[in-house]
This record gives sequence, structure tokens and C-alpha cells, in this order.
Amino acid sequence: MFGDRAHPFDATEFEVESRAEFDVHLAKRSLAGLIVLGLRLDSDPPDFTGIDVSGTFFVGCEFAGAEVEVDLIRRGAHLIPPFDARPYPTHPALLYTPEDLAYGFAEGGFAGMFDTRIYQHFLDHGGATPDLREAIAQRLHDAGIDNALGKALTAWLAANGSHGAVGIMGGHAEPRGSEAYRMAATLAHRLAAGGRLIVTGGGPGVMEAANLGAYFATRPEAELAEAIDMLAPAPVFHDHDPYTAAALAVRERFPAPVAGANDVVGRLTHGGLALPTWLYGHEPANLFAGQIGKYFSNAVREDSILRLSRGGIVFAPGWAGTVQEVFQAATKTFYRTDGPSGAFVFLGVAHWAELPVEALLRPLLAKSPHGDQSDLLVVTDSLDEAMAALSEPAG
Repeated sequence: MFGDRAHPFDATEFEVESRAEFDVHLAKRSLAGLIVLGLRLDSDPPDFTGIDVSGTFFVGCEFAGAEVEVDLIRRGAHLIPPFDARPYPTHPALLYTPEDLAYGFAEGGFAGMFDTRIYQHFLDHGGATPDLREAIAQRLHDAGIDNALGKALTAWLAANGSHGAVGIMGGHAEPRGSEAYRMAATLAHRLAAGGRLIVTGGGPGVMEAANLGAYFATRPEAELAEAIDMLAPAPVFHDHDPYTAAALAVRERFPAPVAGANDVVGRLTHGGLALPTWLYGHEPANLFAGQIGKYFSNAVREDSILRLSRGGIVFAPGWAGTVQEVFQAATKTFYRTDGPSGAFVFLGVAHWAELPVEALLRPLLAKSPHGDQSDLLVVTDSLDEAMAALSEPAG
């Protein structure tokens, strides 16, 4: 589903993320080789006397004093301490949820949201060129998101089998309620209802439309259309507060049928996966994705979206960013760096006629060292034709 290569963080049996889980291992007198993530071990501090901690990684944990830390290191443990005075977790164990990113909106509007406060910190500390201390904190955060992403995808695979994930790309400026927005939402709805995982870049426009369609996976298309009509009066993201308020109103009107924040599979089913970046933090958070892996590094985020979208990629109308993704995806397909590829579906014949991507891609993919891949390209205005192309197995 996600390429021939195993995800680098699939070995979840070595990770400890709760105090209850930690205490089980402690009772066995060994933490050797485990990765302990973000636990407050300064409260009701454990007795490490006689506990094997050789090769144990304590990542972002709090201890009851420096002497405990020194003793653990002396006995073979490795400690990566938490970074203080940052609005984001430097060692996240889980992906974000829309509720996480929107936290604070009710009291402070867009400026008071958790998501926005992290973006402001990002800007205040150098933006894309942070100092070394901030860069290390950001890299640790993104490594934690990689890890959480691997665990979420493993859970999805266990529940749903090997149906290929479908990426949906397109313009971030596409207004809510436009024809392209409705097409992307409807296509994503049909794919998600058929058991496919929807993957987007987590921004507004077409990306929001796709996650919105997946959010309604178990609801009829008529309710999806009603939701789009509710969103349309706040069509573009530049007016942040009404844009975000409209999304929250739709979520309240049509709550997702999931048990809670830890229902990873349920959330991926109802909303799909979004991988946004704080490099574009001026764009409001996409609040219809089920699980959100938000990165500081746009390069890692872009590669992850395309690496995961092995069941096919939909390119709805978009400009420079979408075209960049087209050719980045084509490079992966040409060399099969992530395994066989599903179809490249270009939605919107008139739009893609303006940009000669088909004329460039067909001769390129025909020369793939893995055989002619040019038949993967489909340019259409038909959702039925798009669904048929995306139903073909990757090859």
C-alpha cells in the first residue's frame, strides 16, 4: 500500500508511551533497548535501582533530579531532554487532531489557536532558517511525527488490508463551493466510502475539499453537498476567522462518528490523512482531516505525501505548487523509488490543457527503466472515469 519499503518506524513494540506501559516493563526489571517517549517520571518517580537500562532511549522525559539522569547515563541509557519554552512538543508520540490544532479558537480566534501560536513561534525564530538550537528542536519534532505516522499507517493496514492510499493534490486558493472544490470533495467521498485512505497536503482549497469528502465517508453525498453550501459563504482562507468558524460549524452540524482522539483508524476513515507544514502556517488548519502530521520541514512533508500515495494521485486544478508535485511524483514513478504507482488522474481538462504536463509526462514515462508507464496518465472531467482509473491496481 505504501510502497515496497517498510516504514522506518514500524517497530512499535519497542516504544513506551504511557506510565502504565512503563510500569509493566519496570516490574520485569528491564527497560533495555526500549524507547520511552515523553513521560513525566518526576511525578511518583520510579525506583530504577537494579533495573537494566542498557540501550534505553528516554526521549523528552522528565526526571526527579539531575542525579537520576546521571545514574541512568552511567548505566548505559541515552537521554534526549525536552526542550523548554516552546509551544510545540519536541517529541510528539501521536499525530495531531483537528481539535488539537484548533484549540484556543473559541477564546482567541485564529490568532489564539494552538496551530497559529506555533506558526508565530516559527516566524519569531527564523522561519525557514532557524538557529541551531531551534533547528534541532524542530527536527526532533518532525522525527516524532514520522514515528507517529508509521504507527497510524500500521494500524490502518491492520484494519483495512492493502487498499492503496490515494493522494489528492490541487490549488490552495481554490474557493469553497467552486466546481473544482466540489469535484475534489465528491471524488474523495466516493474513494473513502470504498475503503481508500485519502492523503492530502493538509492545506485549504482542493486539499480541504478532499479531506472534507473523506470526512463524510459514511454519510450520503447530499449531506456533503449541504456541508459545502455551509462553507461557501467563507470561500477563501485569507479572512482567517470566518473561514475557520465555518469549518467548525460544519463539524458541529455533522460530527464524525469516532470514539475519541485515540481512535486512529476511525479518524483516518472519516477525514483521511493530512500532512501540512508550518512553512505555510499563514494558511488556516484543515479541520476535516482525521489525522494530521504537521511538519516544520516542507521537503520531508512533500516527499511523505507522494511516497504514501501509491494507489494513485489526483491532480485537481492548481499552479506552481501542484505542478512541482506533478513532476516530483513523476520522478518517483519513473524510477519506482517507492514501488509501483497507481494512476495519475488530472481533473479538469481545460485547466490542464493550459499547462502542457501531459505532453511532457507521456514521453518521459514511456522511457521508464521499468517499462512504459505513460498509460498511467488520465486527463478527464468525469468522476466516473477518475474512479475507474484509480480502481486499477498499481503497476
